[in-house]
Amino acid sequence: MDPMLDFTGKVGLITGAASGFGKMLAEELGHRGASLVIGDINETALRQVAEELAGQDIPVRALRCDVSREADCKAMVDTAVKEFGRLDMAVNNAGIAHDFVAMHDIDEALLDRQINVNVKGVIFGMKYQLPALIEAGGGAVVNTASMAGIGGAPKLAPYAAAKHAVIGVTRTAAVDYGRRNIRVNAVCPYYTLTPMLEGSDGIASGGDAEKTLSMMASGTPMKRLGRPEEIVAVMMMLLSPANTYMNGQALAVDGGVSAF
Repeated sequence: MDPMLDFTGKVGLITGAASGFGKMLAEELGHRGASLVIGDINETALRQVAEELAGQDIPVRALRCDVSREADCKAMVDTAVKEFGRLDMAVNNAGIAHDFVAMHDIDEALLDRQINVNVKGVIFGMKYQLPALIEAGGGAVVNTASMAGIGGAPKLAPYAAAKHAVIGVTRTAAVDYGRRNIRVNAVCPYYTLTPMLEGSDGIASGGDAEKTLSMMASGTPMKRLGRPEEIVAVMMMLLSPANTYMNGQALAVDGGVSAF
């Protein structure tokens, strides 16, 4: 197997693995030799993903994980070390969006939820992942941020604030732990066709969903929205054992939006 895509013997941890990027990434890593610990707050969907992976002879353990709870983040790492003996890579992918809201209509509950899940989930995750990676001699962390973490995001201020924070802690961890042979990077997708965007509680849910999605697509030079596999391909590259010197980056995967 090409060393760029060979994860044989590697142990990976993925949050938000019941759907979207996390589910697809688990499949791709598992097919390339990795053992996996996967977590999600949606336990029913998570168990289904785990059963599908196990049915393909992929070593996998699944835990219900609310990333806003520090104990759940710790349990993910503890399970990886207990069941597979080590941790080589971690993907802090769990996150939530919210409906469009004007800045003057933001309430405290909305802001708290964004911080609790999207920011604490990454910080609590790395708090326990990084020592395990040090023990393994190094490894890689990928945090799922967003184009909303690089620039402005109209009517998505709480989400943008949270994703800017994700990039900030990503870069800080990269500086602090690079000397320990640990690479920490973030992936920053533009609007992508996942449940977070077009699901029943997604950003583009509601009666004008088709119009909203069309408007989002028109904002890119490629005039279309992202596909999950396109984001996962970049996540795979960031995790690759052959990609040993990329550290502290927030990579835009945006159809060219950031080129404007």
